Amino acid sequence: MVKKSKAFGIVKIVLIVTIVLIIGFSLYSANAVMLTGDMMPMPLGIGAGVVLTGSMEPELYKDDVIIVVKAGEYAVGEVVVYQAHGMLVVHKIVELDGDTVITKGTANNTADDPISIKDIKGKVVHVFPGMGYIINTVKSPIVTLSILALAVWLLILSYKKEDDEKSSDLESIRREIEALRAISGGEESEEQSSNNEGE
Repeated sequence: MVKKSKAFGIVKIVLIVTIVLIIGFSLYSANAVMLTGDMMPMPLGIGAGVVLTGSMEPELYKDDVIIVVKAGEYAVGEVVVYQAHGMLVVHKIVELDGDTVITKGTANNTADDPISIKDIKGKVVHVFPGMGYIINTVKSPIVTLSILALAVWLLILSYKKEDDEKSSDLESIRREIEALRAISGGEESEEQSSNNEGE
C-alpha cells in the first residue's frame, strides 16, 4: 500500500509539473511575442528554435532543432540567429566589419542585407536533427490542449484512485474492528454463562 501511495504521489507531482510547464511556457512565449515582438525568448541567454527552411543545407535542414546561446563576441563562419522583419533568420556570418555583420545561407546564392551585431540573438551551439517536426506537432493548439486535458484527466484519476484506496483501507479496518467486537462479545457471553453455572 505504501508503495502504491508513493507511486501515485510521484504521478501527481509529474502531472502538476507538466501542466505548469506547458501553461507557463505558452504564456511566456505568447507574452514575449505580443509585448516585445521577440520571436525567440532567451531566458538566461539560452534559446531554442526550429529551422523552417533549407537555406542552410547541408549544415542545417528544415525541422532541425537548434540551441542558441548569447555570446559576447561573434566570428566569421559561425552560424547565428537574428530577427529581421518579424522573422528569425539562421545564417552563417560571412563578413564582420566593426558592428556591421553580413550573413548568408549556405544554400543561398546571395548574402543577406547587413545587420547590426546587436541584432544577433546568439550563435548555434547544438543541433538536434529532425526534432522540429515533433515540437511543431506538440506546439499546435489541438495537441497542446489534448496534452493538458490528458494530464488533468490523469491527475483526477490518480486522486480518485487514492480516495478509493483510502475508502478500501477504512472499510477493511472497520471489518477488523467488527470482527474483534464479535470475538470479544463471544468471550463475554462465555464468561457470563460460566458465572451463571457457578452460581
